[in-house]
Amino acid sequence: MRSFGDASAKHFTFGGRVLGLTGAVASEHYLSAQAGMDMYGAGGNAFDAAAAAALAEGVVNAHMFSLGGECPILARPAGSGAVHSVNGNTKAPAKATLEAFTSRGLSLIPPRGVIASGVPAALDAILTMLERWGSLPFEIVAEPALRLARDGFPVHEGLFSMPNYGLADNARRFAETWPASAALYLTPDKMPPPVGAPLKNSAQTALLDALMEASRRGGDSKSGCRAARDFFYKGDPAAAIGRFSRERDGLLARADVEAFETLVEEPVSIRFRGASVYKCGPWSQGPVFLQLLRILDNFDLAGMGHNSAEYLHLWLEAAKLAYADREQYYADPALVDVPMAGLLSREYGAARARLIDTKRAGLTLRPGDPRKGAALLPEDRIIPQGPWGPGTVHVAAADKWGNLAALTPSGGWITGNEIIPELGFPLTTRIQTFYLDPRHPNAPAPGKRPRTTLSPSLAVFEGTGAAAPWEMAFGTMGGDQQDQWTSQFFLNRLIFGMLPQEAIAAPKITSDHFPGTFYPHDAAPGRAKAEGRIDGEILRELERRGHEIIVEGDWSAGFICAASRDGRGVLEAAADPRGAIAKVFPATALAR
Repeated sequence: MRSFGDASAKHFTFGGRVLGLTGAVASEHYLSAQAGMDMYGAGGNAFDAAAAAALAEGVVNAHMFSLGGECPILARPAGSGAVHSVNGNTKAPAKATLEAFTSRGLSLIPPRGVIASGVPAALDAILTMLERWGSLPFEIVAEPALRLARDGFPVHEGLFSMPNYGLADNARRFAETWPASAALYLTPDKMPPPVGAPLKNSAQTALLDALMEASRRGGDSKSGCRAARDFFYKGDPAAAIGRFSRERDGLLARADVEAFETLVEEPVSIRFRGASVYKCGPWSQGPVFLQLLRILDNFDLAGMGHNSAEYLHLWLEAAKLAYADREQYYADPALVDVPMAGLLSREYGAARARLIDTKRAGLTLRPGDPRKGAALLPEDRIIPQGPWGPGTVHVAAADKWGNLAALTPSGGWITGNEIIPELGFPLTTRIQTFYLDPRHPNAPAPGKRPRTTLSPSLAVFEGTGAAAPWEMAFGTMGGDQQDQWTSQFFLNRLIFGMLPQEAIAAPKITSDHFPGTFYPHDAAPGRAKAEGRIDGEILRELERRGHEIIVEGDWSAGFICAASRDGRGVLEAAADPRGAIAKVFPATALAR
């Protein structure tokens, strides 16, 4: 197997580069990518394209995202150079006290049912982005999603057979316990429709139609976004959400929906090897990406060679340290004092780097003490993390004006809650990521946003080279694995000089060392999953160093989407051959 780090080898691009000069979008489904293309055709910008793609994903990939879920966003509007974080995370109900869960005999919040539901945040995040930086009215942006819901789309392999999330694995639950879900997603004989069968969503059609009409009545595009928001969060949809939750003994109330507000924040960021890298705050897991870079900045990565045993061992050990800090400190910064400056300081990164044994894998969870700049936190202050022993999508868009958007929609999975009959989508179950431990920073509280795995990324490289500078929006589905996969992609691009498509396609490794965010928060100390394309002798060397290596399929780690713009104004869309799609506008743009 040839090394991707071999500068003399021809770049591997897996199907060719997708290049254009007007607009680029990458998403998880070809119909959502086409929705983004429709916006460029209507004269829209990257934010319009990203919004249209996300809304379409909520129809065709409802096993991974619906309007009942969340949508964190990173946005870089053209001209200013500023990057904004749209906090598209759900918010816990006012009744969501620790006692509200423990009094029901719960030690963990279950992964299904309204007890795990917070306010649907995705629509407000998308509308907030459009109001601030979009150029088209919401009724135009939502038109592709409306058409897909009204006219139907063919059931695809992911919707049908994705393990745990697909229709095949959930048909019995729908048929026996969730009649509204059965009515929408099963045939009259209570079977999942086969791949290729047309599927329509009349309730979601009516909702989108009403939202679009509210936007039209609002007047101009900005007022229209506000009118659509008011209709959803203060009108009949809010009433339907509150009623659905109340009838099932949930904590979420109409008042929680009416009081919801999307925050636009300053992202967290660092400088790394000539690039400015931006992530959402510690209400997401995004800062682990930056902490990982801070640790790795103390080593000669290029000198190790791409995916060598030395490099993969170092990456795994650095990831363990970054994720240990995630477990110890990350939470909603509106209610918890998260030592973000210390966590991201160069000095702390260097101190943490010195903990790494370059010859032996660590098998414990080792958070540091960023408030004191200490590499290790005393054991008596480490928060117990429970037992030791995915559904999301992503949209990235870039345009000729210099706008850049990274969206990670997720939640509102059709496997988490029954469909709300009036709305055509289920409620999020993101509240399951809270820990029912008062010592934990991510313990529940009224109005608190649960720490989420959703983690869009944005990077701006000001270095040298024929195509420099470049800027890129990127992300992936994958729960706790998101920042693992995207950090390897980013390092492939920046350190090893790969083209975006090549950097995505390169084989990856994934750590299971730390507690999972989702129920039941399991961990597997020392275990790492490797794609089968990584050289076997390299994997055996990792085992000799103490890692437990599980070899998975050749193409199993990631669903990365990326859209970039270089110093010449050339746009490039790249998508994971493991399952995503990239397009540029117009469709006849150069692909080579």
